[in-house]
Formats: sequence, structure tokens, C-alpha cells
Amino acid sequence: MLSSWVGNECCLWEGIQCDGVTGNVQRLHLKGDWPYPYNHLAANKVSSSLAELRHLKYLDLSGNDFLGSRIPEFIGSLKHLSYLNLSDANFDGIIPPNIGNLSNLKVLDLSSYDSENFLKADDMAWAFGLSSLELLNLSYVDLSGAQNWDMMLHMIPSLKELSLSHCRLSNVNLGPFLNSSRILPNIKHLDLGYNSFKGPLPGLLQNMTSLTFLSLSGFNHSLLAWNFPNLLRMIPSLSELHLSGCGLDKTHLSSPHLNYSTLSNIQHLDLSNNPLGGIFPCFLTNMSSLRVLDLSDTMLNSSVPIMPKLLELHLSGNEFKQIEDVGIWRQCHLKQLRVTNNVFRMEMTDPPTNASECSQYSLELLELSRSLNGRIPETLGGLANLRDLDLSQNGLTGSIPVSIGQVAKLRHLFISDNSLEGAVTEAHFANLSVLKDLDASSNTKLTFNVSRGWIPPFQLISLSLSSSNIGNGFPQWLRHQRKLQWLELSNATLSGPLPTWLRKMPIIPYLDLSHNKLSGSLKNLPNAGNGDVYGLLHVLLLEYNLFNGSIPRSLCRRTYLEGLDLSRNMLSGKIPNCVGNLQGLTAMRLSSNQLSGAIPSSIALISSLFWLNLNKNNFTGEVPPELGNLQSLGVLDLGDNKLYGNIPNWIGKKLTSLVVLRLHKNNFTGRIPPSLCKNSNLQILDLAYNNLTGTIPPCVGNLNGMVVSHSISEHFLDIDDDKNVIQVMKGVDLEYTTTWRMVYNMDLSSNKLEGEIPVELTTLSMLVGLNLSNNHLRGGIPESIGKMMKLETLDFSKNKLSGSIPPSMAALTFLSHLNLSHNNLSGQIPTGNQLQTLTDDPSIYAGNKHLCGPPLQNTCSNHQDSTTTTTSKKKHKAADEKMEVWLFYVDIMSGFGTGFWGVIGVLMFKKQWRHKLFMFAEETMDKIYVAVVVRVAKFKRGRE
Repeated sequence: MLSSWVGNECCLWEGIQCDGVTGNVQRLHLKGDWPYPYNHLAANKVSSSLAELRHLKYLDLSGNDFLGSRIPEFIGSLKHLSYLNLSDANFDGIIPPNIGNLSNLKVLDLSSYDSENFLKADDMAWAFGLSSLELLNLSYVDLSGAQNWDMMLHMIPSLKELSLSHCRLSNVNLGPFLNSSRILPNIKHLDLGYNSFKGPLPGLLQNMTSLTFLSLSGFNHSLLAWNFPNLLRMIPSLSELHLSGCGLDKTHLSSPHLNYSTLSNIQHLDLSNNPLGGIFPCFLTNMSSLRVLDLSDTMLNSSVPIMPKLLELHLSGNEFKQIEDVGIWRQCHLKQLRVTNNVFRMEMTDPPTNASECSQYSLELLELSRSLNGRIPETLGGLANLRDLDLSQNGLTGSIPVSIGQVAKLRHLFISDNSLEGAVTEAHFANLSVLKDLDASSNTKLTFNVSRGWIPPFQLISLSLSSSNIGNGFPQWLRHQRKLQWLELSNATLSGPLPTWLRKMPIIPYLDLSHNKLSGSLKNLPNAGNGDVYGLLHVLLLEYNLFNGSIPRSLCRRTYLEGLDLSRNMLSGKIPNCVGNLQGLTAMRLSSNQLSGAIPSSIALISSLFWLNLNKNNFTGEVPPELGNLQSLGVLDLGDNKLYGNIPNWIGKKLTSLVVLRLHKNNFTGRIPPSLCKNSNLQILDLAYNNLTGTIPPCVGNLNGMVVSHSISEHFLDIDDDKNVIQVMKGVDLEYTTTWRMVYNMDLSSNKLEGEIPVELTTLSMLVGLNLSNNHLRGGIPESIGKMMKLETLDFSKNKLSGSIPPSMAALTFLSHLNLSHNNLSGQIPTGNQLQTLTDDPSIYAGNKHLCGPPLQNTCSNHQDSTTTTTSKKKHKAADEKMEVWLFYVDIMSGFGTGFWGVIGVLMFKKQWRHKLFMFAEETMDKIYVAVVVRVAKFKRGRE
């Protein structure tokens, strides 16, 4: 739409209508084009320049994506507004009370059926100013805490349509006005479905004599069970009634409780998701005015009778056993028939030959997905009025009948996920001039065989031919499709370079050419546009091809890009710095290429980025500190590169939303930063194959994401289904795709970590894999390891662990891969439970010479005997050594005694010897004294 917004004459732009005299803008219609998800606007907020349109009467921004921003308060200054629709626009926060200034407003729609975020209201007093309001839709707005809600119900007498489904309302919210008969006398449309009302039917229904539409879906069955007949008598003008999910069964709808005359005006009846069971409710055949009937998920299994005036019939989620039961060939006047998700697969057959055939079928919509098997009948082409045909996700076989090509009114054709085969030719599309959507994907035996010069009669909006056979070259007929918004040709046997004519194609918002053998450069991607508009591309998926060359800088102009996947190609060179212009990007995957250089710091400008895969390239340098600004980042995979330096502290301090951190096989050094323990959402931590040193920080027990499961916002996961996380599990590189959110793993292997295994590690009860192998860890295996009940793979091999294997390890009932080899473990190997299944592989305990017991050949009895013998020898040796020391001291003492008493004994008995000895001692002392005195005297004279 915005491609027409060129030049200065805004009144000529699409979606804008001006006053013919004054030229003032009066109407702004920018509604997103649902169901095409990428034909909408995306912005962080509503531009304040809108406030300058003082004469605006009509504003529709519904179906766009405002990324959880708030409704701007300046909306309340547009006092001429009579129509305001902001539904399904992904607004968040409190409804601004300024909207109450719009006294001319007749239509206000703030509902959020399909948004990720939901609005709230804390005070409904602002609604008192909407004196002209006729339609108010607040479905999915949280009104549970709204004040003055009950007063609002009788302050807007002009109100005719009120929708309040899924608003978390209860009797408390409506206060005394809940049972008032003075409320809303002019109301014609009332939707109170899926709230929390209890007790009798709300008294406010008693005075609604003009009511034609009523939804009480989701009401507690005790509220409606025996009041259903009273409800119908109370509101005789009712023509549309929704009672889905109210717990009604056949006894509540049987004749003793039901006056059929009260049903005569009902044209649309919804009884879906009620346990009616078995036979088709016979009272429905007496409803002469009935045009639309919904009996989905009611456990029906009998034949549906002919109801000549019925136009729409919904029978999904039931238990029919044959297609004839639903009356597909008997309901001649039926325009819509939905029979999806049937419990049994029914064979799609031609009309029975003995049945009265309809002269003409009125069917415009036929949905039979997940309900059929067999072949597509040729007679299906006789449904001349058919516009929508959905046969997807069945077990259909055989070829597609050529008669399909004669259904000239067909707009939407869905035959994906079957086992169809054969050739699809030009004849299959001969008269399909109004076809808009075609999905024939996941039919691997289906081959498209059209001539090279074929010009289709249609202009498609969406085309999905993934996992089918298109041919070797790029389909030439696509060059004539100028309105494509969704093109999915993944795994479609495409090969060769992109054709040059593709470059001149209009930009396709969703383009998936992945899983083919396309080669060459990316310069021929669709690039045409009107004026200077480059912001239409939302998703580009080119993974698993053979593209080479550099990433084109032209991609940086795709400012609306949300998902980019160029992984598994042969791209080289550097990531262009201008990649920071892609500020709406949520997923960027460039893994498994030959990209080099430093990781550009400009990536940090993409504040919405959740998924960043740069693994398996040749990136060098340190991790740019600017990446710490990516506060929405949930997956960071920089593994298998040549990055170096310390693991940055800011990863733990700033990237608090991280779910996956993978730095596998780089050249990181230093210690594991304790700040990583602040990543409370982390469920996969892979730092293996680096040069990390130091100990494992005990704070790893704070990684709460490995203790309790947590959900990840679907907003970041809906770009495509081909996301993947590579992890070494059970000794093998495994690539997790759709199941990666269920993987909880820690891999610190092949580093230089020291110290003991922290006991806090065993509190990470959600871990499925734990690998600490090939380090220098010492000490014992924590006794509490048995608490890690979900462990499937455990590897502590090639360390220096000692002590015994904890008996609690036998409690790991899911353990299927264990490796404790090449340590210093000792004692008996625990037995029992899951460990018994690992007894076929003794290598998991190899290199621990003091271990014994199965599956090792070294039995614990032999081990004990040899140990006892060795211990005995050691004890004897120690005893001998002690004896030798004792004898040594005895010899010394005996020698000393002999010498001492030999001298002293002689002196005691020889008086002459004793006298001579004492004289010798006295003379010696005199000589020493004289010598000392002489030396001291000389010393004193010398000083004088």
C-alpha cells in the first residue's frame, strides 16, 4: 500500500480519502491485509504527525503490528473521529482515557483476537464521554481490574453492539448493575463469552427485547443448563446464539425442557464443544429459519439429516466413519461445509449412484483437512461454485484430477501434506483465472510439468510448493506473477543460478528458497519496487543452498526484514557494516559459511534481535562489547570460529534474556566469569573446546533456567520452522530443530578447568546433558548427583577425579550415555536401575585401575584379595621399619651407657685417678681465665 505514497499529493495515495472541497484528509484506511501476515505495517509507535489531521473522521490501523507500544494519547485530540479501529494491532498497556474526548465516535474497536500483547483498562470512566457510540468491541481487553465498569453500561444509551469476550469479567466487575433491567435497552449485539460469570443468568438480559445476537460461550454449564429454554423465551427477537463450551448435553436440549416455537427465529446456532454425543440432535431439524449450524467437537457419529435451508454446517472434530454421514453429496443448498480433524479417516468417494443427485451444488467452501484418505474424486470438479477447497494434511493418494482446473470460481486451493503423485500440467489450471492461493507442498511424488513458455491465467498472492518436484531450473512461469506476497519453494529440487528476470520481480514479503541446490551470487534476488520503496521484504530464507560471493549491501535497505537465514551456503567476505539498518530483525542466521573478519559492532543497533547464529565461519577478534546492548537476545551462537580473549562479563550482566549461549570451539581464555550465573533464563551453555582455566564457579546453581522450565515468546519463533541448535549429546553432534526448546545442556568439556566439581551443579534438575570431560578436575563426584533426575548423557571422562562412584547415580533412570573413563576412581561400580543397561560397554569405566565390578573383568572379590594382600605387606613392612628404628635407638643408648659408666665407674673406685682429674680440670680453668683477662686488658689499652 505504501508503495503508492510518492509525490506531494497525498489525497491520491492509497488508503487516504480527502474532502472534495477543502482537501482536508478525512479518511485514513491502513488496515493490514489479513490473512496474508506480511502485508501489514510494522512500527515501534504511531507517528505523532497523525495529530495534525484535525479533520480526520475515519481511522483504521487494525491488523498491523505496533510491537507492543501504547496507544498514543493524542488520539483523543482527533475530535471529529466517528470511526476508530485499532484492533489486532499488537498494542499493549492501559487504554488512554483521552479517548473519552471523542464525543462524535460511533465505532470503537480495540479488540485483540490475534495479537501477542493485550490492552488493559483500570478505569472505564472515560467511556462516559462517548455519547454517540453505537459499537464497542473490547474483546480480549483485560477488564478484571477496571473501575466504573458497571456505570458505563447504562451511561451510553446509543450503544447497539457490545463485545466483551475474554475480558476476565465476573459478577464482581458488574456490581449491582449485573441484574438490572434498566441497562442497554437498545442493544442488539451482546458478546459476553468466555468470562467468569457464576450463578443465574444475568438479569441484564431481561429487558433486551431488541437483542438479535447473543454469545454466552464458555459460561459455566450450571448457569445455562436448565435456563436455556427461559433464555429463548426471554429474548424472542434473537436470531444468532452462541453457546460453545457450556457443558450442555442432550438432556438439556431435549423436548421436555425445550419449546420449539422459541427456536423459530434462530438463524445462527453455535453449540460447538458441548458433549452432545452420538446421534444428531433431532430438534435442530425443526428450526425452520436455521441457516448456520456449528456442531464442531460434539462427539457426533451418526448421519446428518438433510436440512434444505441450511447454508453453513460446521462438523469438525467429530467421529464420523464415512463421508456420506456428513451429507457432502446430499446437502444441495449448503454453501459452506467444514469437517476437519475427524477422529476417523474417511474415504473421499464419488456420489452414491443410488442417491438422488443434486441438479446443482451450491458449495462455495469445502474444508476436509485431517479427515480423509483415498483418492480425490473426479466429480469434485463438478462443484462449479467452489471458491475455497482445503484437502490438506490427509492421506490422499493418486493423482490430482484434471477436473479441478474447471472450477472457474476457485480462489484458494490447499492440497498440501498428502501422498499425491503424478504430473501437474497446464490443464489443472486451465480455467482458474481467479486463483489467489495455492499450496501443494509436502507431496514428494508430485511433479510440476508445464511448458517453459506457459503463462498462467491467474495472479497468485501466495504459492507454496515446498517438498515437491518443480524441476531442475527456476520456474519460468513465476516471472508473470506480479502480486506474490508469499513464495515458498523450499526443498523443491531447484538448481543453478537465480535467473536475471527474478531481479526485476516485485519484492516478495515472504521468500523461502531454502534446501535446494541454487548457486551463484545473491544479486538477482527480487529487487523491483515503486519509487524508492525498499522496505517490503519481511522474511528471506536461503539456507542449505550453494550460494557464493559476499552478502550484498542491498539487503541493508530491507528495513522491514524480520527474519534472515543465509546459513549453510558458501558465502565469503565480511558482514557489511550496514547490517545495523535492519532494526526490525528478530532472527539472523549466517552460520556454516566462509565469512571472515571481525563481527561488526553495528549488529548492536538491531535492538529487536532475538536469534543470532554466526557459528561455523572464520570470524576472528574479540566479541564486540556493543553486543551487550542486545537486551532482547535469546540465542547467541558464536561457536566454531576463531574468536579469542576472555568471555565478556557483560554477557551475564546485560544479556539477561539469553536462553542459549554457545561459544563452542574458539580460542577463549581466562576463567568462566561468575556473571554468567545471572542468566536466569539460560538452558543451554556450551563453552567446550576453548582454553578456559580456573574453577567452575559454584554460582552455576543459580542458573534457574536449568532448574525450572520456562516459555519463550512465540513472537520470536514464528518466522520459520527451520531454527536449529547444535549440541554434542551422547558423544555425537546433534542438530535440534523443532525440539530445541526442550533441550537443557551444559558442556564445559575440552578446556583446562581445575578444582572440584561444585556440588551446586547438582541442583540443575532440568539438565538433560552434562559434559565436563577432558579437563583437570580433581576431587570426587558429588554424592548428590542422583538428584539430576532428567540426565540422559553424563561425561566426566579424562579428568583426575578420585574416590568412589556415588551410589545415587543408580537413580538416574533416564541415563543412556555415561563416560567416567580415564580418572582415578576406585571401589565398586554401583548397580541397579538404569546403570544395569550400561553393562555392555566396559570402556565407559576404562582407565580407572582401582574400580571393580561389572562391566569390568576385575571383580570386586579379586580386587579385595589383592588389596588385602597388598595392605598386609604394607603393614608388615611398616612394622619392620618400626622395629629397625627401635633397635637403632637401643644400640645408641647401650653404647652411651657403656662409655658413660666405664669412665664414671673407674673414678668412683680409683681415688688417685679422681684426684688427678680434678687437678687437671682446675689448671685448665685457670689458664682459660688468665688468657681472657690479658686479651681484655690489651683491648682496653688499644681503645685508649
